[in-house]
Amino acid sequence: MLTARRRAAAAAAVLSGTLLLASCGDSDSGSSDAKTLKLWHYEGPDSAMAQAWNEAIKEFEKTHPGVKVKFEEKGFEQIQKTAPMVLNSDDAPDLMEYNKGNATAGLLSKQGLLTDMTAEVEKRGWDKLIAPSVRTTSQYDAKGVMGSGNWYGIPNYAEYTMVYYNKDLFKKYDIAEPKTLDELTDAMDTFVKNGVTPLANAGAEYMAQQYLYQLALSKADRSWVDSYELYKGKTDFHDAAWTYGAETFADWVKKGYIAKSSSGTKAEDAGVAFIAGKNPILFSGSWWFGRFKAEIKYDWGTFLWPDSKMTLGSGGNLWVVPKGAKNKDLAYDFINITMKKKYQNLLGNKGGVPVAADASAITDEQSKALIENFNTLSANDGLAFYPDWPVPGFYDVLVSETQKLITGKATPDAYLDALQKAYDDGVPQ
Repeated sequence: MLTARRRAAAAAAVLSGTLLLASCGDSDSGSSDAKTLKLWHYEGPDSAMAQAWNEAIKEFEKTHPGVKVKFEEKGFEQIQKTAPMVLNSDDAPDLMEYNKGNATAGLLSKQGLLTDMTAEVEKRGWDKLIAPSVRTTSQYDAKGVMGSGNWYGIPNYAEYTMVYYNKDLFKKYDIAEPKTLDELTDAMDTFVKNGVTPLANAGAEYMAQQYLYQLALSKADRSWVDSYELYKGKTDFHDAAWTYGAETFADWVKKGYIAKSSSGTKAEDAGVAFIAGKNPILFSGSWWFGRFKAEIKYDWGTFLWPDSKMTLGSGGNLWVVPKGAKNKDLAYDFINITMKKKYQNLLGNKGGVPVAADASAITDEQSKALIENFNTLSANDGLAFYPDWPVPGFYDVLVSETQKLITGKATPDAYLDALQKAYDDGVPQ
């Protein structure tokens, strides 16, 4: 989703011993500046990933004497919109976090802007550490479609969406933790009656479209997801699942569960509103977890979306090595460090979802629950990726069209028509 956001999670061990600066690499690995590793990512400083990666930077510099990491924090939207242009220039970093999926990493791989890391993956054993349900978004075929082909990215964490809720506000209005969707809607009705807008939302970015996609997923199954995301069948946006999602979302706006004013807000605005206790419920990803642990002062908790076997989720965003990177061997060494158990376990204890940590090493109780819920979803094949992934440019379409649903400028039927056209126009032939 976009996974858009400020996100989270990961884990596993690989090569032991000191990592030495490689003296050779593939033919285009480059070595014009072997004293600097240029690294970009967009994780907030309080996120589990950033905390683990900051420690990984220290080990990298310690084990690579004379080499410095030049880290530049970028915004998610900034990288999302400018990556193709930047990666085609002399300003490309050596290593970059990038969004996974057909419309993002898949598109860049198809355009020849990313390095095929298959040989490196096999040499360093990363393929042994990443479960099949997580590696889907690491491999892309010649058309840029995920799920098979060469390795163009490595996720060292996983992610999924959940309901975050303010336990103090629920207690104030005598509302129990919802176990069913009916109980969730009853809870939202109670909040509305008391002048409280239940759902934190961001119509200008990924959050609104993810609410709607989750509603559709509650009526969907794996074959539906595979048809939509992997083109293994025909996608009809007027089917029962999509229709339910669009109509229910529009109805929730009318009922006051979602504020019309949220059409122009961003994910950061929604997160801050939840942290401040303005909205008692926020449905979003595990990438918020570390920040919420650090900043929320009230009692809060999480639960999986009720009455749904599937939710948004996947392996985390990818470490990708641009085709034009000058120091690819250094980039591979840094990825290798982030996959070590030490940093996977750290990531897990900071509120991330490690891909291969030692379960016994996760000591924080909230983090244990976070990881257990992910393992449940993964074991039940419940990770349904993100709505913006299937075709290039679909994220912007989803944002603009979902905003129209919030403001009432489009009906659910017109909304689904617009999605159908954009999707059909973008599916690779």
